[in-house]
Formats: sequence, structure tokens, C-alpha cells
Amino acid sequence: RTSRMDALRKGAEFAARAKLPAVITHLGFIPENPADIAFRDVVTAVRDLAVFMDKLGLQFWFETGQETPVTMLRLIQAVGTQNLGINLDPANLILYGRGNPIDALDVFGPWVRNIHAKDGLYPTDPMKLGKEVKAGSGRVRYPDFVKRLHDVGFTGEYIIEREISGDQQSKDIRETVGYLEGLLSELA
Repeated sequence: RTSRMDALRKGAEFAARAKLPAVITHLGFIPENPADIAFRDVVTAVRDLAVFMDKLGLQFWFETGQETPVTMLRLIQAVGTQNLGINLDPANLILYGRGNPIDALDVFGPWVRNIHAKDGLYPTDPMKLGKEVKAGSGRVRYPDFVKRLHDVGFTGEYIIEREISGDQQSKDIRETVGYLEGLLSELA
């Protein structure tokens, strides 16, 4: 943990020099039981980093992954600084089998700062993650998801993420741009 925290501090110093608004990372394993000593250790580490980043004028955002939405919210509340937020990757909630991204907005919607526009399928083999797919072709239910984001007051960025390579990646990204523009124009 110490070396990862040192790397995040160095990254934060760079982000501040570059005048970026936030540092975003996967935190790794966050224990679900708030009485677990390991949970308290994570809270202490995250608070230390959040205070450091706040002094640099930075936000500290956590990308959704293997933790449940309730666990993410619990951590944010336990840390208690004002510079925390969430980079919501709706596909990660599905790929890890941790929740429905639309329902997750009921839990932590006010803390969502930006979105990874990615989609996925739930795992059917419990020993593997689900499958990542092009936005709009998986289980995120993007029309409902984008509307719900609008309803909770989301004003951040949609960052398209397609974790394949080659011509298909470029094609999927271009198609996702048009898909999202269409969904967002319906809300205007």
C-alpha cells in the first residue's frame, strides 16, 4: 500500500502542475464490512491521500469496479472529505457482477463526476469476469442510464472506453459517439 500511495501522491503533484481537476483510480479491494479492521485501514489511507490532494486543489475520484455501490458510498462517507467523487464505469458493475448501474445511481448518484461509456454482459462463469461489449449492446441499458444520470444532475464527461484493439475498436468508438449524441440530444 505504501508504494501505491507514494505513486498516487506523485501523480497528484503532476496533475496539479498540469492543472487537471482530479486524480482517478481504482482503489483495489475495499472490504464490505465496515467493522473490519481492513476497512478502517483503507479509510485511513484514502483520507490521507484525499487531504494531500485537496491541498493541491485536486479532486480524488474512485472508478467503480469490484466493490458494490453501497461499499463505495460507505467509503466516501467514512473518509469524509469534500473532494471525493466517482468515475462510474457502468460496465464494471456488470462485468464484476456487483450491481446494476442505473440502480447504483440511487445509491451514489450525487458523487458521480464522470462516466466511462462502456458496456458489458454479466458473468456466466463465476470464475471469470463478464464480457465487455460496445456501448449500447450490453446490459447497461444506456437510454435509461443516460436519462437517470440527467435526473440526478450529472454534468460531467462521458469518456468512451472500448477495451479491444484494431479497426473494430475505432469503429465501435465512432458509433458510440453517435449513439451517445443521440441519447443526449433527446434530453435537451
